[in-house]
Amino acid sequence: MRSNQEIDQVMTENFQHKELAQGRWFSFDLMGQLGNIGSEVSRAINCKNKGNHKISIAAFYRALELTYLTVDDQKNSQRLREILLMREALCDFFVGENQFKSTDKSWQKYFLQFSYAARKSVQ
Repeated sequence: MRSNQEIDQVMTENFQHKELAQGRWFSFDLMGQLGNIGSEVSRAINCKNKGNHKISIAAFYRALELTYLTVDDQKNSQRLREILLMREALCDFFVGENQFKSTDKSWQKYFLQFSYAARKSVQ
């Protein structure tokens, strides 16, 4: 069994979002982080609905990667429980048995609010 440090190293080395993994991600506020995660989730859902399972799973893994970075961001410690629950439900939806009974629409609705909030904070 690997230690947490070994897992961290493997995750960081294999990140698709290498620039974000090197620290840029931590400059985003939580709304921006969740909005970006939502973009990957939306991409995964759209590809799944078009029957492109391989690209859908790749987008899901990118969303999971961004979620991993969000969990590691110290400024999000007060929201950690919600972030971890979201990660668990996402995994359940895309690669599990969907015990949470999530839908494409529920995920899009959940993340849409963060995209709006992130845009509003930038303006």
